[in-house]
Amino acid sequence: MREFSVIIERDEDGFFIASVPALRGCHTQAKSLDTLMKRIKEAIELCLEVEKPAANEFIGVQKVAVNG
Repeated sequence: MREFSVIIERDEDGFFIASVPALRGCHTQAKSLDTLMKRIKEAIELCLEVEKPAANEFIGVQKVAVNG
């Protein structure tokens, strides 16, 4: 069993978007979090069939304020 960090965001239309930083191009979207989690698991499995995960370690997310 392997674990991956998943970044989850919500877009302006209310869709949840999930991305896996360790797997290039591994992302999906859904209207609910339950559906999103099922879809990202499927996406991870598919990505692992064609790509090795990056060795990067996910540390966290930080907000940064800028003028503009």
